[in-house]
Amino acid sequence: MLNETLRHDVEEELRYEPRVDDLAIAVAADDGEVTLRGTVGSFRERREAVHATKRVFGVNKVRDGLHVRLLDTERRDDADLRGAVLQALMLDSLVPSTVDARVKDGTVTLTGWAPYNYQRDEAKFVAGNVPGVIELDDQVELTIGAPTPADVRHYINKAFTRDARVDAEALSIDTDENIVTLSGHVRSWVEHDAAINAAWSAPGVVDVDDRIVVEH
Repeated sequence: MLNETLRHDVEEELRYEPRVDDLAIAVAADDGEVTLRGTVGSFRERREAVHATKRVFGVNKVRDGLHVRLLDTERRDDADLRGAVLQALMLDSLVPSTVDARVKDGTVTLTGWAPYNYQRDEAKFVAGNVPGVIELDDQVELTIGAPTPADVRHYINKAFTRDARVDAEALSIDTDENIVTLSGHVRSWVEHDAAINAAWSAPGVVDVDDRIVVEH
């Protein structure tokens, strides 16, 4: 019964998400883990379906089995798509000019480097919104100096304390050079994402190992 209720709640959330064609998506739920299957019309729609699913109370993991299939009228050759992606990246002031893109069969690979993770995230968001993108591969590297582990832990703990959405006592922080590992339990995906964003915002962090468990 709990699985059926969760499946129904996710289907309802997808139905009321205007950027998603819910009729194209099949939903399965198993003990808090939700699997999405089907074919959608754009990479952005696929991303929005996953985000909508994470908003549902009771979801602790999402398996994205969605595929993007473009209509013939929406297909673009690789050179045209690359030009459109580069134009979009160039027009966004948050994306540094050091980020480049290459395209093969509709799959966009972002390359280059950025000083901060929020810039890399912005590049992924912008590129994923370009019509014609089927898949996105992020290979952008971060090029910030390595701080001391103590500094990283201090910064993240302060960020957790400031954010009312995060229970700092429920999470543990481990650092290995400029890689941060977060573990523990949170009550929602909102709290999970807030904790991950806080870790990424710490100066010098180049990777975050997410071991946080969402428990409702």
